[in-house]
Amino acid sequence: MPKYRHLFFDLDNTLYDFEANSFLAMKNAFDKLGILSELSSFDDYFKTYRSINAALWAEYREKKITKDHLRGKRHQDTLAEYNIHPPMSFTGIDDTYLEMMTNQTELFPDTIEVLNALKKKGYNLHIITNGFKEVQHKKLKKTKLSDYVNNVYISEEIKSPKPSREIFEHAIKSSNARKTESIMIGDSWESDIIGAKKFGIDQIFFRINNIPIDYGSYGAPTHTIYTLSELLEIF
Repeated sequence: MPKYRHLFFDLDNTLYDFEANSFLAMKNAFDKLGILSELSSFDDYFKTYRSINAALWAEYREKKITKDHLRGKRHQDTLAEYNIHPPMSFTGIDDTYLEMMTNQTELFPDTIEVLNALKKKGYNLHIITNGFKEVQHKKLKKTKLSDYVNNVYISEEIKSPKPSREIFEHAIKSSNARKTESIMIGDSWESDIIGAKKFGIDQIFFRINNIPIDYGSYGAPTHTIYTLSELLEIF
């Protein structure tokens, strides 16, 4: 009997190529809204946006700011850096961006092939993701990832984002899984790996970049992979 029966995947930057899709979605949104022509370098702008957005998401995960505040503030603060003052609301800009985001379907290499192989082997596949419910559900449907997973657990619906214990506990119980037969697979050291470690389930750290990680007192993850196809060597 295999040790694991339930595989819990992160979505963004684990299966769904969030960075590539977000770049294209924002570029298309800005083109539609007439903002793109005001930027000398969209690449430079997007790097600034990523940094600001990451900081705001950290505050959102800690419940220091609301969803609506995050959605408007990330565009307001980034556009201010470039002295751009669009005639529409910042949440309106985000509406267009999120609409474009749901049209982007780029997955990491071998995603469908790996999920299909794992499904055929009899594993129960689930997703635990931080994100806005309306966007995540549309992304899963458009990419057809929903065809391969048993359950989807979204932080906004659970009202508890990773790395909090509550979302992992909810996912395990709702999936009728045991901790000893469950494993978390994700790219975020803090949200996915530390969250899973604290909850008490094994982890697979998907290293999509070479940013150094200080494991500190938490210790190394159960497994580390650099491509999704490596999962088929583990399972």
